[in-house]
Amino acid sequence: MSWGALGKATELRQRIFFTIGLLIVYRLGTYIPVPGIDGQSLRDFMEQASAGIGGILTMFTGGALGRMGIFALGIMPYISASIIIQLLTAMVPQLEQLKKEGEQGRKKINQYTRYGTVFLATFQAYGLAVSLESGGLAHDPGWFFRAAVVITLVGGTMFLMWLGEQITARGVGNGISLIIFVGIIAEVPAALARFLASGRSGAVSPVVIIGILVLMVGLVAFVVFMERALRKIHIQYPRRQVGMKVYDGGSSHLPVKVNPAGVIPAIFASSLLLLPTTIATFSGGNTGPVMSTVMAYFGPGQPLYLLFFAGMIIFFTYFYTHNVAFKTEEVADNLKNQNGFVPGIRPGPKTAEYLEYVVNRVLVMGSSYLALVALLPEILRNQLAIPFYFGGTSVLIVVSVTMDTIQQVQSHLLAHQYEGLIEKSNLRGKKRGRKAPARR
Repeated sequence: MSWGALGKATELRQRIFFTIGLLIVYRLGTYIPVPGIDGQSLRDFMEQASAGIGGILTMFTGGALGRMGIFALGIMPYISASIIIQLLTAMVPQLEQLKKEGEQGRKKINQYTRYGTVFLATFQAYGLAVSLESGGLAHDPGWFFRAAVVITLVGGTMFLMWLGEQITARGVGNGISLIIFVGIIAEVPAALARFLASGRSGAVSPVVIIGILVLMVGLVAFVVFMERALRKIHIQYPRRQVGMKVYDGGSSHLPVKVNPAGVIPAIFASSLLLLPTTIATFSGGNTGPVMSTVMAYFGPGQPLYLLFFAGMIIFFTYFYTHNVAFKTEEVADNLKNQNGFVPGIRPGPKTAEYLEYVVNRVLVMGSSYLALVALLPEILRNQLAIPFYFGGTSVLIVVSVTMDTIQQVQSHLLAHQYEGLIEKSNLRGKKRGRKAPARR
């Protein structure tokens, strides 16, 4: 990967510029406010809540929630709907059959995902509108304000979904992931400035600042290492005869990632655990006894919150891996159909049992790694009182999306170089292939 090769790849440059242009549109949309919001009251409220849940949610939505922009819900309803549909596909036979129907089935599943996105976005937008009214952040509370908030926020989420699909189809990288990535990165300079300002004011010692920066570098390196870690299972292929020729058997390996589920378990666990906290934050303290009890035990930083967060991450890692990311029975059937086998293991059910045995033990390390990265910032913020503004889920998303985007850029460059080599070989072949004049 070099600048010279990038300069020659015209199509790749166009894709990159197209992606950057749409991401700029997304960032501009975060500054367009929802109608009917009291801006000064919202700013005062967010300044008070910025040290806790308000700062975390604002960073995760790229600042749109703090400004109550039209993209305040972000792309999270679409991600939640996608995860739910994927899980239902693994459990409902009709949806699983639909998935096997090829392009037509995939379009149908995408349609169901969009319907789920509209439903979740409408539910969340209405809850946010009611919470804004309860917190005294609306100019004119009432059904007209609620309808305006719901229509605006749902429309913003659907526009972001369309924007992500356009980036995936005509740009570089996964559009949905890049939207989340840009939203997180956009808030990093402000969080870093607040962190360094606390050091200048004497609230945090220079030793702690240096330690946090070294910890960040080490955490990113650890995430990169774990995301690239593989457990290779040896696969053997027997000799086969095609016509009169006998081909020797080959060997290969089946890669099993230490973290096959990616960042999805952390996102899903965060979404579920932040739901009561978000409602309590925007309701201005006007919560009932049940919500107050829930917040007392399951608020951010509480021991039960940390325990349930780790437990949910581990549960969703196993559940998502076995039902979506790596289905051992399907992998065993595919190996059997290709005449491949694990040495010493019979094809079919025995191979599926062996794969499940290996995956379960690999996931012990993978789920523990996810829980550690997700919980470390929470422990630093709440247990050790260290102002750490970067969430563990945010670090996972940033590192994963960066690695995936760089890999796609390298793939485009490699394809461009292959096309150039093929064109050169064709030209040389034409020059060499000139027919000599026929003899008379």
